[in-house]
Amino acid sequence: MPIETTTSVVTEVPEGAELLAVPYTADLSPAVELHLPVADLLAHYEAKGEAGEIVEVPVARADGIGRVFLYGVGDGSPRALRRAGAALARKAKGRDTLTVVPPEGDVAAFAEAALLAAYTFKIGKEGRKSVRAIVLAGADEEQVKRAEVVAGAVALARDLANMPSSVKHPAWLAERAAEQGLPVRVWDEEQLQAEGFGGILAVGRGSARPPRLIQLSYTPDGPADRHVVLVGKGITFDSGGLSLKPTENMKTQKTDMAGGAVVIAVLRALAALGAPVRVTGLIAAAENMPSGTAQRPSDVIRHYGGRTVEVLNTDAEGRLVLADALAYADAELDPDAVVDIATLTGAISVALGRNVGAVYASEDDLAAELVAAGESSDDRLWRMPLIDDYAPALESSIADLANVESGSRYGAGSITAALFLREFAGKRPWAHLDIAGVGRSTVDEGVLTKGATGFGVRVLLEWLTRGATERS
Repeated sequence: MPIETTTSVVTEVPEGAELLAVPYTADLSPAVELHLPVADLLAHYEAKGEAGEIVEVPVARADGIGRVFLYGVGDGSPRALRRAGAALARKAKGRDTLTVVPPEGDVAAFAEAALLAAYTFKIGKEGRKSVRAIVLAGADEEQVKRAEVVAGAVALARDLANMPSSVKHPAWLAERAAEQGLPVRVWDEEQLQAEGFGGILAVGRGSARPPRLIQLSYTPDGPADRHVVLVGKGITFDSGGLSLKPTENMKTQKTDMAGGAVVIAVLRALAALGAPVRVTGLIAAAENMPSGTAQRPSDVIRHYGGRTVEVLNTDAEGRLVLADALAYADAELDPDAVVDIATLTGAISVALGRNVGAVYASEDDLAAELVAAGESSDDRLWRMPLIDDYAPALESSIADLANVESGSRYGAGSITAALFLREFAGKRPWAHLDIAGVGRSTVDEGVLTKGATGFGVRVLLEWLTRGATERS
């Protein structure tokens, strides 16, 4: 659901604030003078000044008892301030208004984290609500505005991915994309057939709800310094097809279109952030279901542009829909760079866990830009290698490629998936973000809520806005 907590900026702390949050640093010094024995209180509670640490103090007010939250900011780094902002928002849950003396440093990171920690998604009776309003005293309004835009985009991506697949299907996703106020083009199943998008059609064949290819476009008001294409995997539910997943593995598969959700959310936010880059978003949407019409292991499909692929595992479907979109972007859109994002392989969770996403890239500069944007935005990425020696794993005796490794010679599932996608991206700069490990959360903690994380929105917005500005 959209984040219901609002933010506002005032010039100074309003007198009599019922709930006031004041930062203190690692040396236990408060940011403002308080009529409280702060040093004694922090010593009593054995405070260390760590980011996210909160000491709650009751104080007398003219009309009753108020509260002061003394909150630690650690070393004051953006990551520490995110931890502090998220902790405050969680501590203030159920309250009406939280007035905050913001910390020194990156207020955008602090406010963004507070808003993300306030995110909820619930169908049915709501639990205890998040704090209704956060008032930041003396904060930079532009930084707070950026935080609102970025957090709102992450929330949109989470909403789309969290929506149950009883509601969500490819046409539904296309409708949500069309609501974002951007030029949109949607290919239905007949148009996909006529134009040769064989991968998207093959994956969607088993479902009663046909596939779609969705294109969104953003053009800046001024001259664009380059053209970027973002490609998102939009599998609205993944049963595995005839290569059926176990029941437990299916329970999270409503979020298998998280990459497509990220692309929609990023495109919507670009205008508000003044991105100087022309961006085209492609979302390859299908539902992967078993039925009498579903594709079979051993089928050969013909992708956009003519390349053929032998399908050895129908549960490796994300790469099939992405291949069509990448080939179309290369042939028709003439981008300066292409980045795809997908919950693609379970193997990447084994490699990197659930806190760091993977980036594969055809060029060092592009990889470095994305890794740096990940560090700045806290959507952290680790560059993985494209090992050409593993490419023979994708050889097929009857088609140009196989969609998965035949046999277990290499066992590098995430790398071979990236190598497969590279075959369709052309010779232009290309990067692949595998977010299977970080696209979903099993805990309510920090900026995360159980379910979809929206991972990828922040790193791509950072790359397309601040990174592009620095280059221009």
